[in-house]
Parts: sequence; structure tokens; C-alpha cells
Amino acid sequence: MTTASPLTAVPPTAPGPPAEAPSDAPPGTAPLRVLLRYARPHRPVLIATLLLVLAASAAGLVQPLVAQHVLDGLSDGRGVLGPVLLLAALVVLGAGLTGLQSWWQQRTSERVVRQIRRDLVFRLIRLRVPELDRRPPGDLIARVTSDSALVQNAATEGLVMVANGVLSILGAVVLMAVVHLGLLGVTAGVLLAVALVMVLILPRIREAVARSQESVGAVGAALDRTLGAARTVKANGAEGRETELAGDAIEGAYRAGLTGARYVAMVKVLSGVSIQAAFLAVLGVGGALVASGDLDASALIAFLLYVFYLASPVGSLVAGLSMLQQGLGAVGRIEQVKHMPVEDDVDPDPDVDTETGGTASEPRPSGAPPVEFQDVRFSYPGRGPALRGISYTVPGGTQTALVGLSGAGKTTMFALLQRFHEPASGRILIDGVDIATLPRAEVRRRIAYVEQESPVMAGTIEDNLRYAATDASDQDIAEVLRLTRLDTLIERLPDGLRTSVGNRGVTLSGGERQRLAIARALLRRPEVLLLDEATAQLDANNERALREAVDQAARRCTVILIAHRLSTVTEADQIVVLEHGLVRAAGTHRELVEADVLYRELASSQMLVNEPDGGIGALADAPS
Repeated sequence: MTTASPLTAVPPTAPGPPAEAPSDAPPGTAPLRVLLRYARPHRPVLIATLLLVLAASAAGLVQPLVAQHVLDGLSDGRGVLGPVLLLAALVVLGAGLTGLQSWWQQRTSERVVRQIRRDLVFRLIRLRVPELDRRPPGDLIARVTSDSALVQNAATEGLVMVANGVLSILGAVVLMAVVHLGLLGVTAGVLLAVALVMVLILPRIREAVARSQESVGAVGAALDRTLGAARTVKANGAEGRETELAGDAIEGAYRAGLTGARYVAMVKVLSGVSIQAAFLAVLGVGGALVASGDLDASALIAFLLYVFYLASPVGSLVAGLSMLQQGLGAVGRIEQVKHMPVEDDVDPDPDVDTETGGTASEPRPSGAPPVEFQDVRFSYPGRGPALRGISYTVPGGTQTALVGLSGAGKTTMFALLQRFHEPASGRILIDGVDIATLPRAEVRRRIAYVEQESPVMAGTIEDNLRYAATDASDQDIAEVLRLTRLDTLIERLPDGLRTSVGNRGVTLSGGERQRLAIARALLRRPEVLLLDEATAQLDANNERALREAVDQAARRCTVILIAHRLSTVTEADQIVVLEHGLVRAAGTHRELVEADVLYRELASSQMLVNEPDGGIGALADAPS
């Protein structure tokens, strides 16, 4: 590394997700512990919410005792106005506390899911390209939407309901013991038998929810696949096949959801039956005690009221446990995102001056940097080597074209230059510095990349132009529009730059999308410009204009372009011929026509040279 280099090797830095987001859990962390960690930042509010619930429950607990006093007063001929007013006040107080608790709980619930989704979006947008390549977008989106909603309910409402149910049941048990200890034993025996059955059922809810959420993700993936290629589907009359494929995914989600619903229904039935069974048991035993004179009728009525009261906390406990099991099933899928590899160095370094590209301690000199590949090797997972030891140098401020048959490794080199993938071995240098030692944000800030498909973001034309150059002046925009010959298009449009391009630029032609992508790249004023078949969809006039624009860009940056149409690169300073992941030859167009058989065949097939021996036939026999 030379001291004169404008790049400095610095450790990758990133601001990371918001501070209140829970930290990544190591593999194997208990799902319940993860769920509690989501609730921890909101602990004061959740505790206050629980206190309100308990206060409302306490108001309900006292009501049977007050009702017993009312009954005793009626039987003894005493006045009951005071107890009745107290009973009414308890009812109103309990309702008011329940309403306030519901508001606090829902607000906290929304805050929890907001944080979960922020954390997920932060990581998903920064996932490494290989991870994105192997995962359906629809499944990842489902984790942000439906999975997070399940965790939202479990981390707030579920926890409060469980705590409220447990504490309320304990309070009822204490008061029931005060009324009659024997009847409490009867009630506890019935409830304990039902609880043992529930212990076997509840874990199955978690498993069913996990399968259901995976199926929902499969539905999203199927739709994303179809809607992302809607024109291809329609042009090939494949609506029926795609509907069938999506229907299979929906059927899978239906079956998984039905399994979970079956277990939830069983739990609800058991919770209801337990209270009814306890009531009947108490009524039978208590009636016998009243008949024998061992128990007052008012005490039996008060105890039966407590049994009825138990329906609410038992229902709350069961519902809370079901909600927790559903949330725990979703937690696993969310935690998978936490352990997917991300690019943690893509956020700009605050110390870097985005205008000059330098730091406070080291201003960057102007000029286009050289780019060098040194014995670079790379393979995609499950495939043979894509690059087998690539070595060549692109001098700064020049145009270098990469040509060769499909599969030779041209686009792969662009992906490595952008650090979408990392080479298995070898080095890639920009201005003498290995890009592997630099943050991705720094590498990509210096490079503009025009992809072969020329993707356009939904929004306006101006939004797309300013996508990576938000501070560009109107004069700069006018200049790139002129260079790419988009100025005449803008003049014809009623809304000019504020014209919407539609989803994925559907309102623009292929050539217009391509020119817009090139204009967006030029507006960044990059030091290295990568063009992957940038003129493939342009007519002859626009292609010539774009070549002139690239010539002008090469005066201030290094240009590397991939071309199958050799007519677009005959004037390049250097042409590198690739074959099977290796550099076959390098030189100017004239030099390569004379020195390299493959290049001469390519040129001949495009009628750029005369090939008396039948170059097109020879090309057909060349290895693919």
C-alpha cells in the first residue's frame, strides 16, 4: 500500500440498529428469553399495565364478599344501601381501570412491533447478496409483517394476561380458602386435572404456528415470483400454472393454520369445561354441606361466585399462554434473520466528506484511479469456478472493455468489484489499495454501477436521478439529461422530471430505462464507472450519443464496460478477452483482430472484420 494512495484502510463501521433494539441472541437461546428481551425496554409501562389489571381484578375479587354481606343483610333485616353502593362503585371502578389498562397495553404493543420491524428492516436491507440470492423475498417480507405481529401480541398482551391470570387466581384461591377450605380442595382437584391435559397441548401450538408462518412465507414467495414477472407470465399464458402453484402454497398455509386452530380450540374448550366442572362439583358438595347444616347458604353462594370469577383469570391465563406459544413459534423465524450475515459496513462514515471523498486528516486528490485484478478466483455455491485466476490492470482514466462468450465471468467481476461477493483468493485493488480492507460504503461510493437489466425504482424521474446524488444541482441534472439524450423526453412530458415511472419503471421503454440508469450513474460523478451491456436496448442514434457520454465520463473517471456488441467498444483503450474464467488476451481492437482467434471470430460474426474462412461457423464450434 503506497502512502500516496487516496484511500486509507479503516475498520468497517456502521451505526447499527436503533439502541433500544434487543441484541442478537446466540444460537440456541431460549425463545421465551428472547421474547422477554423484546418486552424489557417497555418494562415500566408493562408493570403499570399489570398493576391496573390487578387493581381491576381486585375490584372483582371483593365483589363476592360484598355480595355475601348484602345477602346476610337481607336475611337479617339489616340495611343494605351501603353494601349495594359499594358493589356498584367496585363495578364502575373495575370497568374504568380495564379501559385504561387496555389503552396502555395496546400503545405498548404497537411500540414493540415498531421496534421489531425497524430491527428486521435494518438487517434485511443490509443482508449480503448471497443470502438474498438464496431466500425468496416473500418469505423475508412475511417475517416483518405477520411474524412480527404474533411476537407483538405475545411480548405485551400475552405476558400481561399470563401474569394477571396467575396473580388473580392466587388471590381468588386465598379468599376461597377463607370462605371454605374443603370446597377449595374440590375446585383445585378439578382444575389440576384439566391443567395437566393443557400442558401436553400448549407446546403443539408453538410447533403449529411455526409451520403456519413458514407456509405464509411460501405464499408470499409465490406471489413475489409471479408479480415480479407479470408480463412474462401473461405473455406465456401461464396464469393457470402460477395460480396452481400459489394455490398449493395457500393450501399448505391453510392446513398448518387449521392444525394450530384445532389445538387452540381444544384449549378453549378445556378452560371452559374446567370452570363448569368445578362449579358442578362445588355445587354438589356445597349443597350437601348446606343440607347438613355445616355451611351457610350465603357462604356457598359467595364461593360459587368465586368459582364463576375464576372463569375470567383462567381464561386470561389460557389465552395468554396460547398467545405466548404463538409468539414463541414466530420468534424462531425472526431470530433466524438476526443470524443471517449482513453487510455491517455499508453506512457512510461520518468522517468522510461526501463532496471531496476525503477525510479531515487526508483530503483526496482528484483523478481517476487505476483498477487491478491480481490472480482473482471465485466460485458460486454448488457450481464450478467462475473465475480461475484473473489478472489484468485498468489504467486510471481509460476505457477498458470486457468481452467474451456468455459465462466467461464478466458480470462476476463487476459483482466482486462492488463487493457483492468476496473472492476465494486473490486481490482487487483500486488505486493500489485492496478493496477487502475498506468498508463497502467507501468502495461503492467511489463506483457507479449500471446493471444489465437497468432497474428503475418506483417514484418520479427526478427521484431516480437523485437516488444516489441527493444534493445534485439542477444544472448537474440538466447536464446528464443532455448527455443521455433524455432532455427531449423530459420536455415532452407534462410533469417533466416529476413524472412517475410506475412500478419498476413500467411506464418507460427499455431504452429510456437504460438511459435513466446511466444518467443516475453519471450524476454521482464516480471515480470508477461500471457499465454492464449499457447500450443493449438503444437504437443507433442513442447508442452513439451514449458512447460520446462515456467518452466524456472517461476524462474524469475510469470506465470498465461489458459488451457483446463489439461495435460499441472498438475505440476502447483496452479490450480484455475472457474465456472460461480466464484472461485469454488483452489489447486494442486492431491488435486483437490480428492476434486472437476468438476475438477475430466474434468481430467477424458482427461484421466488423472480413473472415474469409467463415468466422461465424468457427464461433459456433467454440466452447460455450
